[in-house]
Amino acid sequence: MTKVDDVAAAILERTGRISTFKLQKLVYYSQAWHLVWDDQCLFDEEIEAWANGPVCRHLYDQHKGRYLVDSWPSGNAKNLSDSEVTTIEAVLGSYNHLDGRQLSALTHEERPWVEAREGLQSGDRGVRVIDVDIMADYYLGLASDDSAIDIVELLDAEDSPNS
Repeated sequence: MTKVDDVAAAILERTGRISTFKLQKLVYYSQAWHLVWDDQCLFDEEIEAWANGPVCRHLYDQHKGRYLVDSWPSGNAKNLSDSEVTTIEAVLGSYNHLDGRQLSALTHEERPWVEAREGLQSGDRGVRVIDVDIMADYYLGLASDDSAIDIVELLDAEDSPNS
């Protein structure tokens, strides 16, 4: 199975320099959508529901203290299968135009992060693992829901002065 380091390397090869905050959210969405499209995890490493959104501690331990990254030396994008690359590219096509704050806000509206944070206050530290079965179920539901709100519409509504 692919390692999360390989996924991070592939994302950074395609995006160039991004914040570690954004990288974490793109890795999360890559895992989520791979579960839907390929019916299996993209990588084994766990993702935790931190106060500011999903975080893979394995990645965090490597970028701790850095705000921006432009490469991931411990990963190799060449280790990815065609299907895994397709997932990452589709995720980037849908989410890369958003910044880390917007991606975090999006995850805060979604069931996998919300359920993992149950009982915690908004700023509380938390290390509960986001369940991959809940991720698969939630994002599969989004994929098959023609009435689901588009990401851009959701974020535009959040930024409007009346919200």
